[in-house]
Amino acid sequence: MSKILVTGGTGYIGSHTVVELYNAGYTPVIIDNLSNSNLKILDQIEKIIGVKPEFHEFDLCDGAKVTAFVEQNPDIKGIIHFAASKAVGESVEKPLKYYHNNFFSLINLLNAYQGKAINFVFSSSCTVYGEPDVLPVTEAAPVKTAASPYGNTKQIAEEILAETAKAYGNYNVIALRYFNPVGAHESALIGELPLGVPQNLLPFITQTAIGKREKLTVFGGDYDTIDGSCVRDYIHVVDLAKAHVAAIKLLEKGNPNGKYDVFNVGTGIGYSVLQAIAAFEKAAGQKLNYEVGPRRDGDIIKVWGDVTKSTAELGWTAVLGIDEMMASAWAWEKYLQENPIG
Repeated sequence: MSKILVTGGTGYIGSHTVVELYNAGYTPVIIDNLSNSNLKILDQIEKIIGVKPEFHEFDLCDGAKVTAFVEQNPDIKGIIHFAASKAVGESVEKPLKYYHNNFFSLINLLNAYQGKAINFVFSSSCTVYGEPDVLPVTEAAPVKTAASPYGNTKQIAEEILAETAKAYGNYNVIALRYFNPVGAHESALIGELPLGVPQNLLPFITQTAIGKREKLTVFGGDYDTIDGSCVRDYIHVVDLAKAHVAAIKLLEKGNPNGKYDVFNVGTGIGYSVLQAIAAFEKAAGQKLNYEVGPRRDGDIIKVWGDVTKSTAELGWTAVLGIDEMMASAWAWEKYLQENPIG
């Protein structure tokens, strides 16, 4: 079947999507600059699918290299674009890094494919909704002023894609608005692999549980939620990866909604940070050393998605629950303890 370019394909979501593309009969091709991933993930993917994916190491912010790649690979039929800086907290501290990396990589890809028919799936985020007025939040909810530079890059990127798809007839685009990806592949051979101090909740939980981190800090315990901690819609990364395959398939047969469309990708269930910790403690069979600290700049208080549209039109539904999310993340952390990567 078709060759699909996966940018950021050695990263957390990208590596799982490479596996699911292969399982669905596609030929994934990876571009990654390894700024937030590890080359050894290619070997891990090979252990799962039996072949090592084609890999190209370079930075998508280098327009000349992007153009050269596109000219040398005319058989690419679709793109799943993950490559971007992604940590909310870091984006508040280093906004220029986020604006440079997240915009130049996208624009260079779009420029290189002008005039060439291409199906384009974009890694967006529920951060575009800001603090929603109504929960669960639907795709029709207004896009609000972003709470962080990271969120702002996703908002503006969606605008760039919508306007590009409208202006040029060759782009067919779906933006997937993720909620909070967690968990790992059932083989425990790939999972979230943060470089340095984790920026996301679950790897900090698992690293604390296994002894790499002394203590987990929960950012804020006085929010207007069930227990004072922030509430999120956690989705298993394998379910999320399969949503990208569903998006490519919809674009291949022709999306009746037109050249640009958006879908929520979540479970439709909100869990607080403290509830997530309790679920992990149950899955791991041990207590976690954590404390409740001050709020963190840029955090949304509570958000979870309405996934009716994804079920009806994308033909996709999340099937793995919070127990599978936590158990798989813990299995991956234990694998890393005995088989270090990095």
